[in-house]
Amino acid sequence: MAKRKKSTTKNSSKILTYIAWFLAFVAMGMSALVAGYYFGYEDAKKELVKQTQVEQEKRLSVLKKLEELSAKETKKNDEISRLKEVLKKETDSYSSASHEYDDAPVVVPPKRLKREIKSIVQKPKLAIIIDDISVQSHVNAIKSLNLPITMSFLPPSPQRPNSAKLAAKEDVYMVHLPMEAQSFSAEEPNTLRVDDSQKKISLTISNIKQMFPKVEFINNHTGSKFTSNEIAMNRLVFALKSQNINFIDSRTTAQTKAPKVMKNYGLRYTARDIFLDHEMEKTYVKKQIKKAIRLAKAHGSAIAIGHPHANTIMALNESKSLFNEVELVYVNKLY
Repeated sequence: MAKRKKSTTKNSSKILTYIAWFLAFVAMGMSALVAGYYFGYEDAKKELVKQTQVEQEKRLSVLKKLEELSAKETKKNDEISRLKEVLKKETDSYSSASHEYDDAPVVVPPKRLKREIKSIVQKPKLAIIIDDISVQSHVNAIKSLNLPITMSFLPPSPQRPNSAKLAAKEDVYMVHLPMEAQSFSAEEPNTLRVDDSQKKISLTISNIKQMFPKVEFINNHTGSKFTSNEIAMNRLVFALKSQNINFIDSRTTAQTKAPKVMKNYGLRYTARDIFLDHEMEKTYVKKQIKKAIRLAKAHGSAIAIGHPHANTIMALNESKSLFNEVELVYVNKLY
């Protein structure tokens, strides 16, 4: 009996040992699970914080871009408002480009000179001339466009005494020389007339050269009567040639004798292809800008003439992307 009791006690001890080991393994497993959960939770927590930061940075970036776009739009609107204000004083009573032909209303501007259609290898060039520049606000408005636009200054007069001083600050400019029209009520001072002598015309051009020493190009302001008179044009071209000044025909009349006279002197004839603002509505000006670009593409180059009123300036500003299709240049780059 004593021997069986001892054996039972030994078996019970083994069972307890197994139970103890089992419980130890269970405890270790639970500890591992708890630890894994804890560390996994911490990792997940860190990842969540990281994702939250990324999302927040994205939102801040989007908000920043929206603010920048809003600022650009505000700046653009401010520029447009400023342009309107800058030009308002000078353009309240400003007429369209039709004033270049005569005071009487002109329904259709004189046709451009027919030119050869060319196969273009290089990027076509477009020169835009803005006539009637005479005051600082005109210069400011055009410079604000940040485009290579050629300004053509009216000679000094009692109404605009500083035009030559303004031109002196520019590297490239033209002079918009008043010439006699078929009919007009408000003739510019010192307008060239068809009955002016060679001496008078030569003196006028000499004075222009003194006032505008860097001038290389002159185009006519009005001049429908003067440019259609061969004798008058002979006198003018002779005077210009002696001063090394090129003539660009604004083509204010289809009867211009400039092509014939220039050919007689062995000089190249250059003329505007299109007026941008024969009508003053902005939509019309933008349409003319597109047409000028098409002409440049067809012929390799083109000259467009506009005037410093608000709609023309704004149309140019809103057409900047279109000028990527051509090389917008100062007029001297066409020579």
